[in-house]
Amino acid sequence: MRILHTSDWHLGRTLHGENLHAHQVAFHDWLLDQVVEREVDVVVIAGDVYDRAVPHVDSVRLLGRTLARLAEVTTVVLTPGNHDSADRLGFGAALMRAGAHILADIPGLDHPVVVPDDHGEVLFFGLPYLEPDMARTALVGEGEAPLARSHEAVTRAAMDRVRTRIDAHTEVSASGAAHAGSARPRSVVLAHTFVAGGQGSDSERDLTVGGVDSVPASVLGGVDYVALGHLHGCQDLSASVGGAAWYSGSPLAFSFSEKDHRKSVLLVELGAPGQASVERIPTPVPRRLTELRGTLEEILAQADQHGEDWLKAIITDPARPPHLLERLRARYPHLLHTEYQPSGRTTTALTPTVRRDADPVEVMDEFLAFVTGGEPTAAELQVLDDAYRAVRTRGQEAAS
Repeated sequence: MRILHTSDWHLGRTLHGENLHAHQVAFHDWLLDQVVEREVDVVVIAGDVYDRAVPHVDSVRLLGRTLARLAEVTTVVLTPGNHDSADRLGFGAALMRAGAHILADIPGLDHPVVVPDDHGEVLFFGLPYLEPDMARTALVGEGEAPLARSHEAVTRAAMDRVRTRIDAHTEVSASGAAHAGSARPRSVVLAHTFVAGGQGSDSERDLTVGGVDSVPASVLGGVDYVALGHLHGCQDLSASVGGAAWYSGSPLAFSFSEKDHRKSVLLVELGAPGQASVERIPTPVPRRLTELRGTLEEILAQADQHGEDWLKAIITDPARPPHLLERLRARYPHLLHTEYQPSGRTTTALTPTVRRDADPVEVMDEFLAFVTGGEPTAAELQVLDDAYRAVRTRGQEAAS
């Protein structure tokens, strides 16, 4: 069985104000082509399809269009993440056309989507993002005490349910077979969580509850493949989990902390029980993310190499260069973020204190020096003095 694993689409997300919708449309078109060309049997999407609980209408339409197109050529299994609203994403799940399955129900997370192949059946379970304050009661029976308020407790309880259902499915298969001892069915779990040992980035939302933001990897063991979502960098956690377990990562970058990521989706080949292989397929990247640090002239000199990149520029000139943004944008049309960090500036210089009895003109002088990194010129001092005197005169006239 061929499974394509993807996650963290974050439809509706922007990158420092840059609208990514057109690039997300391009990724979805590319994804459909990959599914057809590689004859994918199941597409699994491990959460954070939307970037917010109430998504923009363009994002809703894009998801609907993509799921409909995918369902015509393959089976789709989707579960919500911490950015999605499970109730909204799961609305109408029972009405979805054959081939598209939204697993958003926490009490029913041990009810799998069953997909057969030449080696038998594969059970697909969806663990939506388990918010401890909600899941600790949803995962226990009526009248039972809530689980501990932690990611580990709710994820362990969810996985215990999954493993119990796999065992029960094995027993049913064995009882219906010509002889006992029927093979344990293969299983795939979609889990949107932060597994201990994974490497995060600046663009993921903090999941900390009770001082802990992660789940021990061993909690997720006992299945053939764990399709992880939440972390935006593609990474292999199989050794920690004790079986095949990967984060596919996001298909697009959502912060400059992801500039070194190799964005991808994963093609998982499930063979006979115990056989699983994973291939990374690079996703189309609209343009590189580049971070340059140096003086303005040093950064401008690299425009031939990075002029078409999305750029984060960190300017280190001792004094703030005039017309800084205009000069950068003239050479870097896709400039997204600029920081001014003058070399040699001390911490004390970055945190000036204004005294109550300070002369207002002196305060303006200090502020100008703080912003530019250099002492005001005589002409600048004259402008500040004239401005202060004009404002003071108007104030006195208004009060008289």
